[in-house]
Amino acid sequence: MTHSYTCRVYYEDTDLAGIVYYANYLKFIERARSEWVRDLGLDQVRMKAEEGVVFAVRRVEADYLAPARFDDLLQVTTEVLTVTPARIVLAQSVLREGDLLFAAKVTLVALGSDGRPIRLPAGLRRQGPLGPA
Repeated sequence: MTHSYTCRVYYEDTDLAGIVYYANYLKFIERARSEWVRDLGLDQVRMKAEEGVVFAVRRVEADYLAPARFDDLLQVTTEVLTVTPARIVLAQSVLREGDLLFAAKVTLVALGSDGRPIRLPAGLRRQGPLGPA
């Protein structure tokens, strides 16, 4: 199952050439992941406050394929590739009118209050390439 998040490119997202500054694609996919986690029913604020659990990006592989520009309406997709007890790997894409602009493979881990890796919360471990188990 693929999660979809829509965002608009604002002037602040662009560089002097009028295209989206490369680092802002990472912000777009971060926002999409946050919405995906929220849609799974996981409250990240509560998890941090009550359990000391936070998510961290362990690895990002990114391909910049075409530029987005001011006022473009972008679709950011998130798809689960693999899940283990300790990490989840996602494919994330940024598209404009169906054209792929940016693609990333993102590995997430969960960290405890001491900053050390811990098992992923059950709500994420149940996710897999075919959806909830």
